[in-house]
Amino acid sequence: MEWPLAFVATCDLVALVRGRAMSRQSLLSSNTGVGWVPADLALTAFGGIADPNPFGSLGDLRLIPDLETEIILPPADSASNPLHLFLSNQSTIDGKPWECDPRAHLQNAIQELKSRHNIEVIASFEHEFTLATSKVGNPFGLDSLRNAEPFGTKLLTTLDSVGLAPENWLPEYGNGQFEITLEPASALVAADRAVYLREIVRDTAKQEGLKASFVPLPHPEGVGNGVHIHLSLQRDGKPITYDPQTKHHLSSLASQAFNGILQHAEALLAITAPSQISFLRLTPHRWSAGGICIGKQNREALLRICPIIEFGGSDPARTFNVEYRAADATANPWLALSVLIRAMTWGLDQAQEVGEIIDGEVEGSTARPLPSSLDAAITALQTNQIVNSWFAPDLLNTHLGIRAGEKAALAGLTDAEKCERYANVY
Repeated sequence: MEWPLAFVATCDLVALVRGRAMSRQSLLSSNTGVGWVPADLALTAFGGIADPNPFGSLGDLRLIPDLETEIILPPADSASNPLHLFLSNQSTIDGKPWECDPRAHLQNAIQELKSRHNIEVIASFEHEFTLATSKVGNPFGLDSLRNAEPFGTKLLTTLDSVGLAPENWLPEYGNGQFEITLEPASALVAADRAVYLREIVRDTAKQEGLKASFVPLPHPEGVGNGVHIHLSLQRDGKPITYDPQTKHHLSSLASQAFNGILQHAEALLAITAPSQISFLRLTPHRWSAGGICIGKQNREALLRICPIIEFGGSDPARTFNVEYRAADATANPWLALSVLIRAMTWGLDQAQEVGEIIDGEVEGSTARPLPSSLDAAITALQTNQIVNSWFAPDLLNTHLGIRAGEKAALAGLTDAEKCERYANVY
């Protein structure tokens, strides 16, 4: 008799899924999870452990699976078996939450917003990726969609079967570029789905003899792949982002919350766009994020007020949302969403609304420029004591150590070579 295999997973600071496997029966019969090592958090995108890091060779942890996150991946081929996946929290060996656990970091941010303001975040991660194929199609074209078959149909079928609620699947602007969106969900569920989505996309592509990459920029002159995080607020189950009485329909509470993101944007970018090539994408005229501002239906703004749908029985209050556009798939989804939520909590604490909503092009407006590089964003993070206070010191120092390690590993390479190194990982 074959025992179903379970993989107990975490997502690390370079947004890669790692973990350990055991039989599903053994996992479910235990309350102590599987063993783990603190220094595993310090792995860089290229495989080595950042040195120095706060942990060294010392210490032990446990990966405690969240049983509600179980999904079953279908067999990769006729010779394989289904795989049970569980996302986990990390605890110390005495069962206490580990202060450096990225998933717990998000859970704590969610709880803080709830306890301070009785507000919850509804979120959705919109992913772009490049599918390596010899077939060239047109931007947004039917031929591009057909060229991706049977991959596209298989992907949506798998996502639906494991409960990830796919919403849209479409060819994008770049050659071989596609976009997949999932239905909005509570913050933790949305981030968990983002972790799973990337793995399922890559796994499905591999089964079809293809390679899918979420690399922020395949080539310096190419089209970038972003992760757009859609955000809305609710209180007691009712949406509170929309106000039909304001000029741009943004409620006072939502304006305060999003102002928190704008005020700390430079520091947040070191978390949401943390690779050495992320800022090659985040430049004007790439429809990524051309300035720190909130803009009405503007794909160059850091925060984009998405359009209101008022026909076909749609409820504008429940569909109205704001899109954070300066994230990519080198960022841990739990950590990226957690810092956005903490920034929104801070904004609500200050009770100061957004100063200006850009109703036009970002270029030539009052928008602040984004940091010109990851180094500049890291400097902003290191000097921002408010954002620093959201992290356990070891968690922040590990993040900074990883980025320094990746920078050293890429020293002397051209931008094109750096893009290629990251493309091979993501």
